[in-house]
Amino acid sequence: MSDISVRIDQVKSSIRQASTKANRNPEDILLLGVTKTVDVDVIEEALECGITDVGENKPQELQRKYGLIGNRAKWHQIGTLQTNKVKYIIDKVDLIHSLDRMSLAEEINKRAESIGRDIRCLVQVNVSKEARKHGIYVEDLESFVRECADKFDRIKIVGLMTMAPDSDDEAEVRSVFRGLKEAFENIKAMSIEGVEMKELSMGMSGDYQIAIEEGSTIVRVGTSIFGKRNYNI
Repeated sequence: MSDISVRIDQVKSSIRQASTKANRNPEDILLLGVTKTVDVDVIEEALECGITDVGENKPQELQRKYGLIGNRAKWHQIGTLQTNKVKYIIDKVDLIHSLDRMSLAEEINKRAESIGRDIRCLVQVNVSKEARKHGIYVEDLESFVRECADKFDRIKIVGLMTMAPDSDDEAEVRSVFRGLKEAFENIKAMSIEGVEMKELSMGMSGDYQIAIEEGSTIVRVGTSIFGKRNYNI
């Protein structure tokens, strides 16, 4: 077995363990392979080993890799998305994880309308209110979701995403994930027309087990699958 295959099996085993601990079905959790800086041949290997969905931070990298791999994978835009880069990925993505401002929603909707497609999006929430992180604050979430649902027919909000705090304190990390889950349930209970609270994207290589215990449905795993990489690229 290759290193990639072994690592994927290890991550899937950890997902099963965390799911059992939380009395959840591991089949309800999507393992998203984060492929920032990963070469196409390595992505191909991961697909052969059972990865079905991949996440890219940079739209132009998603565009380039999509051109070589195509729809053999489902593509997720997980990084901060500039409005002038939406055009590169609008016809390629299965899910945008980083909807975080009204100007971006307007651009996504405009581009989606031009190709006759609905675009599934997650609203990025800055639960911890860290200055370096993007996202809507929890207290502003309802009004943002309602405005998007009211204004933009082509955007389908299907859940929420957050980033854990830069902390080794498990209690702090867990608190942020729990806060997103609470916000998720609150929006879900409002039954806003055109909004479906179905997906919670939270958890990365260092904390995805905690995220699963707190309700994550999508874990964004890069290093634990592909090894350490140069993120300065």
